[in-house]
Amino acid sequence: MRLFLLLFALLCSAPAAFAGKTILVIGDSLSAGYGIRPEQAWPALLGKRLAEKRFDYSVANLSISGETTAGGRSRLLPALKQHQPAIVIIALGANDGLRGLSLAQMRDNLKAMNDAARTAGARVMLAGMRLPPNYGPYATEFQRSYAELAASGKSTLLPFLLEPVAAQAAYFQADNLHPTAAAQPLILDHVWASLLPLLK
Repeated sequence: MRLFLLLFALLCSAPAAFAGKTILVIGDSLSAGYGIRPEQAWPALLGKRLAEKRFDYSVANLSISGETTAGGRSRLLPALKQHQPAIVIIALGANDGLRGLSLAQMRDNLKAMNDAARTAGARVMLAGMRLPPNYGPYATEFQRSYAELAASGKSTLLPFLLEPVAAQAAYFQADNLHPTAAAQPLILDHVWASLLPLLK
């Protein structure tokens, strides 16, 4: 009886050893749920879908509104140590692009994040973004950067996070930048299609 109680106490005191795997999402306002409730954002919906489909994963959403690739890079190493994720979704770059920041620096930051995640043993999904056509050649190079980084870094590429809603104004808030709550399930379905192979 004493042995049974001892084993039971050990099981209860060490939940981390039996916890499921973690998907770490590190992004900006598009993943933080700007303008909507956090539980309505696609990363929260991802957590619910994983549970419904009985995947042994949880979601840690470390996305922050206004985040740049430089900010994400500075936060990633502590996050990897804390969460020890099996999968990392990097959804950054929109703010770099909208501010016209150096694309060379953006690529360097994303590469460093990809390399750090892979070194930590995680599989990586890189969620790309696009800029309006009026950004000219900068927009073209910006978009191409994601494909090149994914190929060189051996990560899964989601070419454009907002692809299922980008052309539909009704799915955006009054600022015409941030998706509404109604858009989040569509974004989740888009992410899910590329994420699913990484879960198996």
